Amino acid sequence: MKKITIGNLQAMKGKEKIAMITAYDALFTKIFDDEVDMILVGDSLNMSFNGKSETIGIGLEEMIYHAKAVKVGCKRAYLVVDMPFGSTVTPQITLESAVKIYKETGCDAVKIEGGANMAETIKLLSQNGIAVMAHIGLKPQTSRALGGYKISGKDENSVNELINDALILQEAGAVLFLIEGTVSEAAAEVTKRLGVPTIGIGSGVSCDGQVLVWSDAFGFFDEFQPKFVKRFLNGAELIKGALKEYVSEVKSSQFPSSAYEYQK
Repeated sequence: MKKITIGNLQAMKGKEKIAMITAYDALFTKIFDDEVDMILVGDSLNMSFNGKSETIGIGLEEMIYHAKAVKVGCKRAYLVVDMPFGSTVTPQITLESAVKIYKETGCDAVKIEGGANMAETIKLLSQNGIAVMAHIGLKPQTSRALGGYKISGKDENSVNELINDALILQEAGAVLFLIEGTVSEAAAEVTKRLGVPTIGIGSGVSCDGQVLVWSDAFGFFDEFQPKFVKRFLNGAELIKGALKEYVSEVKSSQFPSSAYEYQK
């Protein structure tokens, strides 16, 4: 199948929902690539796979390492890479970081958390040929400063700010939006106002598409289950069952049988 481009995604707005999933290695990316429209190398890996309590601790080189692995398996889906905490503190630093990501990973776009304050930055990246997915609503990289994860769009002022941020960032050149942790009615209004696709996570069905962290969606992350996560598989239980069978057969010398041995 042909490679999905930003033109394909923008043509889907209002016509066909966009399916996005996270990935962090080539193995799972190869499984996901033929099925989804977009793949996100998210800084969520710092929680799901590094066992940390927040996304803030992961660095640029780690994101590039995982994105390079994902790119090996990503032949069709549109590939987005998160700009980690600390890599977007000024427009120039962001440009240098994004150029490094773009050149070393071969991704299609970078994702940047922030509101209207990131307009100058997004404009600079766009002018230099780097596609940007803006991340608005709940922004995990600011969770420590805000004292936790705060749902967006709960009151009129919050909704107006969200819409204002979205329109300013679109004008600055953002080609896609991720709306996280936002009251569904507010996310629906933002989606209606924008001319580019929105991808929701915990923001209701009216967004142009949806994304989930794959370990959440498939039941491999057991620390907690966010309200917005539907588990489509009890993956951890399946692995544990198979692992117990493997250990049992090793202990009893059932494995490896002659079928799994080299013979003269």
